Amino acid sequence: MDMGDVPAWAALVVSAIAAVASIKAVNHAKDSVTQSKRSADAADASVTEARRSGDAAERSARVAEETLADQRREATERRAAEEEANRARAKLRIAHLKGATWILVNEGTGPANNIVCVDEKPYIARNWPEGVSISANDAHEFMMAGAAGAPTPSVLRLKWDGQEEPVPLLVPPRIG
Repeated sequence: MDMGDVPAWAALVVSAIAAVASIKAVNHAKDSVTQSKRSADAADASVTEARRSGDAAERSARVAEETLADQRREATERRAAEEEANRARAKLRIAHLKGATWILVNEGTGPANNIVCVDEKPYIARNWPEGVSISANDAHEFMMAGAAGAPTPSVLRLKWDGQEEPVPLLVPPRIG
């Protein structure tokens, strides 16, 4: 074997090793580029999802605010309805006492102030409760009799402070 050929052979082996290492480095670089592209795509997808998540969070917060506002409004309306239901009210009725004597009774929890009758009076009335006030669980005595051929009315329509619409009260038949 000739010694002059050994450096050439050594150079050949070294260059072959270098070629193999270079091929591996190129393949590794290609893999690295592919991984970098995948990572960039994943980052883009992550940004897109983050935007969607942020938009969804904003929508959810807006819906939560609207729901809270609705709940507050409903609670206010419910409290107002409860206060109205528990408010002291007058509840009037007419009862026959004897002969032409009647009583206007307040069976409610509140007073009936400034009572007025909205009906025409084709009958005789004395001590009529026009403008009178009756406390809760109290009564007012008055007299009423038919006149000019008309009997006492069967219904009287009364109004009082806080009661804008007339309330029809049944006049019970005379007893004896």
